[in-house]
Amino acid sequence: MRNIAILGSTGSIGKQTLEVVEEQGDINVVALSCRGNIDIIEEQIRKFRPKLVCVFDSKKAKELEVAIKDLDVKVRSGMEGLIEVATIKEADIVVSAVVGMLGIRPTIAAIKAKKDIALANKETLVTAGHIIMPLARENGVKILPVDSEHSAIFQSLNGENFNKISKILLTASGGPFRGKTLEDLKKVRIEDALNHPNWSMGKKITIDSSTLVNKGLEVMEAKWLFGVDAKQIQVLVHPQSVVHSAVEYEDGAVIAQLGTPDMRLPIQYALYYPLRRNLSGKRLDLFELGQLTFEKPDLDTFKGLALAYDAIEKGGNMPTIFNAANEKAVAMFLNNKIKYLDIVEIIQSSMENVKFIDTPKLEDILMTEKETYSYIEERW
Repeated sequence: MRNIAILGSTGSIGKQTLEVVEEQGDINVVALSCRGNIDIIEEQIRKFRPKLVCVFDSKKAKELEVAIKDLDVKVRSGMEGLIEVATIKEADIVVSAVVGMLGIRPTIAAIKAKKDIALANKETLVTAGHIIMPLARENGVKILPVDSEHSAIFQSLNGENFNKISKILLTASGGPFRGKTLEDLKKVRIEDALNHPNWSMGKKITIDSSTLVNKGLEVMEAKWLFGVDAKQIQVLVHPQSVVHSAVEYEDGAVIAQLGTPDMRLPIQYALYYPLRRNLSGKRLDLFELGQLTFEKPDLDTFKGLALAYDAIEKGGNMPTIFNAANEKAVAMFLNNKIKYLDIVEIIQSSMENVKFIDTPKLEDILMTEKETYSYIEERW
């Protein structure tokens, strides 16, 4: 039986991870964490009986401690609590599903504790890939991608260790605004941006998908996960979300992973790798589907993706500036403080004005996030 710890168990990925755990029946949950949703995590605690729980918000942690005083569960809070969850002795694998750069330090701690990582927190590699990947190799730790696109690439690389990649074909649904113009996007409301056509995700990642910023972050993540140059990563808009991504090899052969849009598949694959297990749910029916279509992304309308490639080319702490600016801007949009198109404007302005560092250490990355937030708060 495998033992897992989940960072971010009350979010979309965390909940679906626990669905897989419940369906399979042979994984033991030893630790959970959340930011502050104690109602949901209490339900999870009572069902899965972990030994340790972290609620990042210290006030909420105290409330939870009272609510579950009938159970033998340790409750911790803050970054120290997250790190305690990530390094708990009993865990074989840590699912990193927190949102944002909050996941960097716990992931590093888990790697140093020699835990395999099922990675759904893309910001960890976006901002600190140059630290994370060498550290994982040094500690003999597997980084197993949970994002559907990166899992598809990972699966398409199986058995091809000695063959040269020509390029990675990274698919994007196009989000709710595929085919729209900049004029159309001036009128976007929060509810419009949250109406994704194919995937059920948390609010932040759904907004990122609508701007194609999420695809830019995935390009950055793929660069580190698979050791390729960003110029070898081609984004294709694929509205059916059936081809989750593909790899083209030097002989021209393209190997892809296809399936229905269901995040439980890449989650389960990461948890049981290299084994496959039965998974309930709808199977892909190509007769019913009829056709698969692909388009080039519109980089003029969805400038966030173009800015992501600029950030990768610049390197250093520029991906951190890009990511932090987007996190702040999306939060402001969701709180009705800015308009939809301001998100990308804020990212671009931050990339042009926040101090650049060529070879950032961890403390530089964390400071860059703060400086980016401060820059935005002073000007918007």
